[in-house]
Order: sequence, then structure tokens, then C-alpha cells
Amino acid sequence: MTPSPPRPASGTPLNFRWRKWDGGPHWEHECIYLGSDRWGDWFGQQPGWRSARPGRDVAVQHPNITLLPPSGEFVYTRNAAPSRTVIYIDIAWDARWQDGVPTGIDMDLDVVDRVECGIYIDDRDEWEEHRVAYGYPPEIVARLEQVAVDLEEQVTRRVPPFDDATADSWFVRLEALAPQ
Repeated sequence: MTPSPPRPASGTPLNFRWRKWDGGPHWEHECIYLGSDRWGDWFGQQPGWRSARPGRDVAVQHPNITLLPPSGEFVYTRNAAPSRTVIYIDIAWDARWQDGVPTGIDMDLDVVDRVECGIYIDDRDEWEEHRVAYGYPPEIVARLEQVAVDLEEQVTRRVPPFDDATADSWFVRLEALAPQ
């Protein structure tokens, strides 16, 4: 078993770095490390903090918390009200700590819970396009399609860590640790 890399102290600022399958840059989120629990490592962003990718740079409008689970197959973000997107789960590959920084490969599929339309799997068209363009291996395609379906079902049932109580405890930690 590979030992887990050391974690920073709670409240440590860092950037969560995403890339695409071909190694190209994708989103980078300015955040702080909140800590860990049985679900994995948690990060947080406060309003005004930056999220950027090539061609787009935004200031976060609402607090959010993000979970990096040990599986490395997804990254779960929960947005605080009044955000219209309650839950956004990026289906990922190789999401992990690398050189002291959380990183992941964005695999296009997302599980989303939006106030207006409920819970659904998003970006299937992008998934199909990139699956061919990037040459995703068939076994990874099959695995991540199943991960997306399983997560959609877990979010629908609000199975922890996708429940309010788990999220609320990490929002409290974010508020206590984030510089104002």
C-alpha cells in the first residue's frame, strides 16, 4: 500500500489544479485546505476567490466546499445558498495529491443538482466527443460511466457525503478558517 502524502495544516491556502486527458491546462481554483474525514480531503473557497481556466476567469460568488476522495474518480463540490447549483461533481481520473497540490484530470462528465431542474448527468456530448478525440481507454470509459450513474443515484438519495449534515459541518470549518 502506498503511503498517503503529507497534508498541509488546516487553513493553508493552495490551488486545486485540473488538466485535460492530454495534459493541457484546465480549471485552477484558489482555495484553502480544510482537513479530512472518512470521505477524503476537503477544500473551501470564499466569495471573491478565483477560479480560472484558459479563456475564463471568474470570482466565486458563494462559499463552496470540495471533496477529493481517495478513489480519485470524482471531485465533489457543494455550493452554499443562494447558488442555483447546489452540487457539482466532476467525474475525474487520477484525482490526487501531486507535489503537495490537489490535482485531477477532468473527464467531462458531471453530476449536477440545480435548483431549477434537479439532479442529472451533464456534458454527455462533450464526453462522447473527447472520448474519441483523446482516445480514452475503453475500460476507463466503462468505469467512469458507471461512476457517474452511481453518483447520480447517491446524490438523489442524499447518501453521505452528499447530505446536508456533512456539508454543513465543512461550511462551518470554512467560515472559521478562511481569511476574511
